[in-house]
Amino acid sequence: MTAAHVCVLVLLWTGVACVLLSAAALSLMGGVFPRLHALAPASCLGAPLIAVAVAVDQGMGRAAVKTVFIGLLFAVGGTAGTVAIGKASWLDSERGRE
Repeated sequence: MTAAHVCVLVLLWTGVACVLLSAAALSLMGGVFPRLHALAPASCLGAPLIAVAVAVDQGMGRAAVKTVFIGLLFAVGGTAGTVAIGKASWLDSERGRE
């Protein structure tokens, strides 16, 4: 087993653990805002770690660069999506109080 293979396995299983723990937390928490917080590790950490693991496994080249770019899009897009959903939920709850 090479060092690169060990690195891939560590990155992959760390990313998978983040996604699974987020899914478990999502099923246990109630309410919109706690659930949004439960999804943060999956979108901001889990998916990018999995993408980096795939890129390391692919080796140097265009495919690895594309895979890392997709992981970065997941990280940024997940954060922006969470903020947008949180703001929309907050505005909706404020309208319900009137």
